[in-house]
Amino acid sequence: MILPHIPFVLIRHGQTDANRDNLIAGRTEAQLTEEGRRAAAAMANNSYGQPVMVFTSPQQRARETALLAFPDQTAVVVKDLRERDWGVHEGRPVSELPPRFSTPEGGEAWETLLQRMGSAICECMDLAGSRLPVIVAHSGTVRAARALTGQDATGPSAPNTTPLLYTPASGTWREQPLLAEGMMK
Repeated sequence: MILPHIPFVLIRHGQTDANRDNLIAGRTEAQLTEEGRRAAAAMANNSYGQPVMVFTSPQQRARETALLAFPDQTAVVVKDLRERDWGVHEGRPVSELPPRFSTPEGGEAWETLLQRMGSAICECMDLAGSRLPVIVAHSGTVRAARALTGQDATGPSAPNTTPLLYTPASGTWREQPLLAEGMMK
């Protein structure tokens, strides 16, 4: 799948109990920790330099992060932004994670994830119109976006509550973390 050359922002949800405990959450609901709530609420002061439209996964950890980070907006829930299904591995230690590009037993294939996330990101771009799409979702969403934009999807997970700006540039894409001091003006 090829994404339209439209800038967008991805934000991985706030820290959860599963993140803190190094467990695979996937489709399993995990609760934001106090640190996760604090970091999400601190994002409410971020500036993106243009009007935004906020989208979120239907999973509680992403919806709560969006609510705290964008208190003046109603996030649009996009069903296909939900996290990857890790099948029998959910709830197990991250150290037992199967290879990311394989199909976990009882779970979702990498290629299926890419197709689903690509369609969901395109839906967000379309619905946002002239506004900057800001998507609050999961580590799997970021990995899929990296793969779909020609970035390295094999590296470490995206940090929680760090906006990542994806911008097209000369037929390629660039991922840029937007830290507090680097937010768009």
